[in-house]
Amino acid sequence: MFDVIIAGCGPTGATLAAELRLHDVQVLVLEKEPEPVSSFVRIVSLHIRSIELMAMRGLLDRFLERGRQRPVGGVFAAIPKPAPEGLDSAYTYLLGIPQPVIDRLLEARAIELGAQVRRGCAVAGFEQDDEGVTVELADGERLRSRYLVGCDGGRSTVRKLLGVGFPGEPSRTDTLMGEMGVGAPQEEIAAKVAEIRETNHVFSLGPFGDEVYRVVVPAEGVSEDRAEPPTLEDFKQQLRAIAGTDFGVHSPRWLSRFGDATRLAERYRVGRVLLAGDAAHIHPPAGGQGLNLGVQDAFNLGWKLAAQIRGWAPETLLDTYETERRPVAEDVLNNTRAQVLLGSAEPGPRAVRRLLTELMDFDEVNRHLIEKITAIGIRYDFGAGPDLLGRRLRDIDLKQGHLYDRLHRGRGLVLDRTERLSIEGWSDRVDLIADPTAALDVPAVLLRPTDTSPGSVSISRT
Repeated sequence: MFDVIIAGCGPTGATLAAELRLHDVQVLVLEKEPEPVSSFVRIVSLHIRSIELMAMRGLLDRFLERGRQRPVGGVFAAIPKPAPEGLDSAYTYLLGIPQPVIDRLLEARAIELGAQVRRGCAVAGFEQDDEGVTVELADGERLRSRYLVGCDGGRSTVRKLLGVGFPGEPSRTDTLMGEMGVGAPQEEIAAKVAEIRETNHVFSLGPFGDEVYRVVVPAEGVSEDRAEPPTLEDFKQQLRAIAGTDFGVHSPRWLSRFGDATRLAERYRVGRVLLAGDAAHIHPPAGGQGLNLGVQDAFNLGWKLAAQIRGWAPETLLDTYETERRPVAEDVLNNTRAQVLLGSAEPGPRAVRRLLTELMDFDEVNRHLIEKITAIGIRYDFGAGPDLLGRRLRDIDLKQGHLYDRLHRGRGLVLDRTERLSIEGWSDRVDLIADPTAALDVPAVLLRPTDTSPGSVSISRT
């Protein structure tokens, strides 16, 4: 019998498996794909909060070796405003990295920590009772675990079998996105793109490094069958229709089609079965938040589920996964709805976009939107208390090194400037750092295992 079975070995599932293994939870990850996907090499961006979480687990160097840093500005609705100065993080950049690389790194980390991964295994059904969950695979095999977590994407089998509603809006507008070479001079491309984007904010054609351009064009006029993958000729057709030229595009690295469907699961937990990542929420890719949102779900859920399994969690702890993370997803859905609307060529949305562009010249507005997209502005509701309560804590300097270097084991941490506190009775799951030099505005904080969210001693969240 396993402690936890996870359906899906994408970024969310692999991250959750690794977090659980830090607490010696027995984990089995079931992935329906027989081999890792390698042909689809979409570049995605890790946002500031995800980068911080990788640093907290000692993984950031692995990602930096394979990624490319770029400025944080321009992430909201692609409005070209630089990031405000003094963002509250030691990692004020985005990290562009191919998604298959992210998948491989996170899966390797889970396996390195002792998680079992079985590929070519699809969940076909399950039954739960007071003691656990019996999972049936497509080949008829039956497995037993204490909990089941669906990290199996927007078409989640686990969510459907669980009977959890997935309300929202169906896709109304499809878009083509891909990365490819171009044959036209860069100056010609830049001039034409600037001209078109005066009225068409969905269209995009810009350099993405390594002499590759990212191309985004409306899918209107292309095959209506969403299951049919787009072709290079589809991109050429759309470019000619919009720009009067196909810019000599060639040698695509990847081509995709996506819609603007926006849905949020009605519940994240039913008994011993939970949902995370795209199984719990889907939205347009505006702002590049999707993968980050799922990974952050996994960090929030991991230590809570481990605490439940290890027997030291209060009865209500596991429920806080939904009460904390579902409002975050709801906010992401709302800001992506707004960003999609701001890309419309209609006069009303264009007027709103011009107004918002002006407002983003105010530091407070620009800062608020950047912190929202990069998830460093999140505050969980822990009730009234100091401003730090429920927020993340940046990677501050300590007498010996940096705060995040002391969080690799996924344990809670008391950071004590008074040098008077004790963790007697809690040392099996909480570490103590007594450091009067720590850059804190409060005498002490208790940081939760994955949030660096302070609570009172001051207490923190993940």
